[in-house]
Amino acid sequence: MSDIRVKKVETKAELRRFIHFPWKIYEGDPNWVPPLLMDVKEKLNVRKHPFFEHAERDLFLAYRETEAVGRIAAIIDRYHNEFQNEKIAFFGMYESVNDPAVAAALLDTVAACGKDRGMETLRGTVNLSLNDECAFLLEGFDSPPVLMMPYNPKYYLELMEACGLAKARDLYAFHMLTADPTPARAQAVMEHAQATLPVTLRVINMKDLDAEAERIKSIYNRGWVKNWGFVPWTDLEMKHMVKSLSQLADPEIVILAEEKDGTPVGFAFGIPNYNEVLIKVNGRLLPFGIFKILLGRRKIKSVRVPVFGVVSEYRNTGLSFLLFRKIKENAFRRGYVWAETGWQLEDNEPVNKFVISLGGKLYKKYRIYERKIA
Repeated sequence: MSDIRVKKVETKAELRRFIHFPWKIYEGDPNWVPPLLMDVKEKLNVRKHPFFEHAERDLFLAYRETEAVGRIAAIIDRYHNEFQNEKIAFFGMYESVNDPAVAAALLDTVAACGKDRGMETLRGTVNLSLNDECAFLLEGFDSPPVLMMPYNPKYYLELMEACGLAKARDLYAFHMLTADPTPARAQAVMEHAQATLPVTLRVINMKDLDAEAERIKSIYNRGWVKNWGFVPWTDLEMKHMVKSLSQLADPEIVILAEEKDGTPVGFAFGIPNYNEVLIKVNGRLLPFGIFKILLGRRKIKSVRVPVFGVVSEYRNTGLSFLLFRKIKENAFRRGYVWAETGWQLEDNEPVNKFVISLGGKLYKKYRIYERKIA
């Protein structure tokens, strides 16, 4: 009989213990980037975060006697299940000691929550959705993650498989240097697209963010609709993202492509890799973290390009190559040395081949697990 006890988080003290638990797991790990405590608290706030307009969550802590040894979130995203015609109980925020009994107790708790609500599949990890940080790091443990990408001990993979979970999908991330020359074939595509496409490229207008966000959302929601796990951004989620990123964005690496009448048809979204700074502040803005961020942001040498694409009418026209050229040129001019593109689905061959054709090198892999709920 297991000596593990799983308890639902119900008090402020338990929520604090849940939020702080990762520090126990990653103590001494030089590649872990502690999350900002205030951001985690906001993300889990069911009254304020727009994700909970269409989802619900329960948080759980696992104990051995009085010692916390693991945590997990049970997530039912009604919007995802309706849009994808699935019955998924997601698990997220997973952290635990290296003990199969702890992992089994936590995962079984989420599966039971899902079963009570008529769900058929357990899937994760997501924090809190596939539009947010998600998956377990599978390969590439030799460097810190970039902004909004996961990091975890290798043994998490073994724990998932020991508990009967199998791969749902693998996700890829590619690395490239901004100073590297563009391969000749890609350069030829760019030149042809530049001469023939009736579009103009421009950087985002930070004084008109709400309208710019609507343009990006329209492209994203049209362009990704057939992707595995895709769920459109809601209006409230978009507004929340704009508010969150407005203080972090570098407008020179957010590029919009428009037709002559102003119709948006493509975009490339880059963001400075603030994890280069956050790794030094230990999750706290006060008393000195805010100064480290303000001083360190000018020294950031990498960017993440998390979202990149065009509407279906402009696929295979070379527009993606033009967007890439613009964001790479601007990133280099702004002093960024390297970029990560991702994540990208392992079976999205057109996108993966596109990045490779531009000189991208696969350097990290991630895995989302699932199992049927008995």
